[in-house]
Amino acid sequence: MNDGDGGAGSTAPRKRSDARRNERTLLDAAAAVFVTSGVEAPVRDIAARAGVGVATIYRHFPTRADLIIAVYRHQVEACAEAGPALLESSATPHAALERWVNLFVDFLVTKHGLAAVLRSDDPGFGALHAYFIDRLLPVCARLLEAAAAAGEIRADVDAYELMRGVGNLCIGADNDPRYDARRLVELVIAGLRVRR
Repeated sequence: MNDGDGGAGSTAPRKRSDARRNERTLLDAAAAVFVTSGVEAPVRDIAARAGVGVATIYRHFPTRADLIIAVYRHQVEACAEAGPALLESSATPHAALERWVNLFVDFLVTKHGLAAVLRSDDPGFGALHAYFIDRLLPVCARLLEAAAAAGEIRADVDAYELMRGVGNLCIGADNDPRYDARRLVELVIAGLRVRR
């Protein structure tokens, strides 16, 4: 009897980790399809990219709003988790900040149709902006503080102002081939450096 209990206990965590991995695969597939086709892309395209049936998508995400919210949160989490990892792996805090801001730009310019959806009446979308700020603002602040402490950037840079400024530079970048938001953001990040 004890052997059976031990076996059941050891498979439960594996199933949970498999379920999390499968959900991440679905969310990554949905995010990739949203980049190319917008948030109104057919669910069958997402299912095909994830290598699953349409029913699997609906089992995990019963409505399109559920899927959009989950993709958005998944990408916010990836961006938030990247900050500390970049601080550890980059040559300097400024290099980490620059790489993180590039990830942030990628996140912002690939949200085809998300702004319109967020203005909808669906109550699930109401908390997304607050979630975005709550998760990413401290990460940006930590990167700025590390770069300032290393003497690489000015010490008076506010994380909210920087994120808002970068966000404003990204508006329209997805539908104007002559506009290079990334180039302008690079100029902003370069402008933070302390001149020696």
